[in-house]
Amino acid sequence: MRNTYIARQAILNQKLDTIGYELLFRDSPDNKFPEIEQDIASSKLIIQNHIHGDIQTLSMGKLAFINFTENCLVRKYPLLFDKNSIVIELVGHEKPTKGLLKIIMFYREHGYSIALTEYDLAPHWEVLFPYIDIIKINIEKINTKRLPSVVDKMKQHDIKISAERVETKLQKQTLAEVGFDYFQGYFYHQPEIIEGRTLTSIKAQMLALLNESFSHPLNFTAISEIVGHDVNLSIALLKMVNNVATGTKIEITSLKQAASYLGEDKLRQFVSILALSNLTSDCSDEICRQALITGKVMAALSNKATFTTISDYAFMTGLLSSLEVMLSMPMAEILKSMPVAKPIKLALISREGLLGELLSLTVFYVSGKDNDENANSNMANLMTQHALTQQDLQQEFLLASQWCKALNI
Repeated sequence: MRNTYIARQAILNQKLDTIGYELLFRDSPDNKFPEIEQDIASSKLIIQNHIHGDIQTLSMGKLAFINFTENCLVRKYPLLFDKNSIVIELVGHEKPTKGLLKIIMFYREHGYSIALTEYDLAPHWEVLFPYIDIIKINIEKINTKRLPSVVDKMKQHDIKISAERVETKLQKQTLAEVGFDYFQGYFYHQPEIIEGRTLTSIKAQMLALLNESFSHPLNFTAISEIVGHDVNLSIALLKMVNNVATGTKIEITSLKQAASYLGEDKLRQFVSILALSNLTSDCSDEICRQALITGKVMAALSNKATFTTISDYAFMTGLLSSLEVMLSMPMAEILKSMPVAKPIKLALISREGLLGELLSLTVFYVSGKDNDENANSNMANLMTQHALTQQDLQQEFLLASQWCKALNI
């Protein structure tokens, strides 16, 4: 009986809100529900231990898109999951069969949402339209100019259309105009760098606030001054104090007192999350979540194996890893205004050094980039080199996801 390790990739709507995650199985080159033992009891045990118990954590409370083969559907594996927490993705079909139609109708009657993948625009798929909620289209394989003729038919059945392998924001915008509802790919964490762009005052302020959060010891005066320049930040700080002081009567007379009352640990967390949230105000919240999870995973992994020498830099490096996307500026340009340590700069700009290797490994796992054989091979070598296992990554990824979910971002 083998273990199953899972990562995920976000699925976003036109407003760049995350509506769910497609789960990516790490122990197989195929992204599909594993064909496991015939014995149902053993199968249930594997599912419950490695997927079911952690599905809400893995999907951050959003929908979990899981690929099921027809064989797994017949064995009724989806019934082990709450119908409101998953979307059944149909995989492994060249054309619809009577058996597939029958099993789809069964799950539809039981209230499950169903997504059709591997759709190729062929008319024979239309027999499934009355029972399908989402159709996923790989835009690398299908010319989107051919879509208008079938989009109307999909809309008649209230089918949502999801684009896979979306690589740029321009692609996303074009697809939205065609009629796509959802988008999946790396477009939401790729920078669109504009030459000559400068930071707005609020973004510069947020970088300064983020930078102060990593000072040792914390400078409460400096933090309170930065917060005091923005009414919303001031209110957020006072609300945080109110939450911490539940059941205790306290009279705050200054922002510095409020910052001091929280203490260093809580204030660091509050400041970093607040700064990141404001930096991502013009893009997807998913970027903020990935930055936080990347930092948390890196911090945990840096306490293991050969990474202990860079443990002091790990969380900050992961947290800053998405700045290029958040600000649409080159990382080297951004870091000119941030007095971060040299190992962090080298890791963020060119993935150099031990810290760069840890960042590469973590970003690869967290982002779900598992469709590149060379990248897979490089990551496997790094894991071996640093005595890390899939189980190590999976455990820390789950813990970081749980932590991030609790932050309600």
